[in-house]
Amino acid sequence: MAAGRGFNARPSSTVDGSANALPQAGLDDRGMSGSDQSSGVRAPDISNLSPQERADRLYNRMMTLATEGKADSVQFFAPMAVQSYLLLSPLNADQRYDLGRIGEVAGALPLAKAQADSILLTNPNHLLGLILEARLATIAGDTAQLHSYERRLIAAEKSETAKKREEYLRHQDDIANALTQARKSLAGKS
Repeated sequence: MAAGRGFNARPSSTVDGSANALPQAGLDDRGMSGSDQSSGVRAPDISNLSPQERADRLYNRMMTLATEGKADSVQFFAPMAVQSYLLLSPLNADQRYDLGRIGEVAGALPLAKAQADSILLTNPNHLLGLILEARLATIAGDTAQLHSYERRLIAAEKSETAKKREEYLRHQDDIANALTQARKSLAGKS
């Protein structure tokens, strides 16, 4: 009965129609003062960003969402993030690591494995490739593989960090955390 009451009602000129619609952030500016427009209500304009900058923003967002435990949001952004990296082809080791991490947190483990394998095919001692493989071994519960990658990571640390690769600087926290974890893991094994 309550739902049927509105069927025969006449439209009111004070609340109906698009002319009276409330402004929606990112869709229009109707009814928004200049201060509202500059206060961050609108979505950021990414049209002037390079493809790499867009990919980096999506990667950072995905990693933040993953650390916050927001799995549904990770799944929502994963296809966009993957696509943004595929547009950068051919990928370098840094981009492959990012794409692999996106695959890891989104549960697309074959994608992550392919990126790790590609990094290590080019350089068998690349720290990011070894870290990605160790993370995947952890997920798979394969402690033998995990310890193998951890040993390789520790062995490669000095020679690889001396190369001062840009991707090592960019992911220095990941590298430091992985080395700390590898040393603890292997110390506990002996």
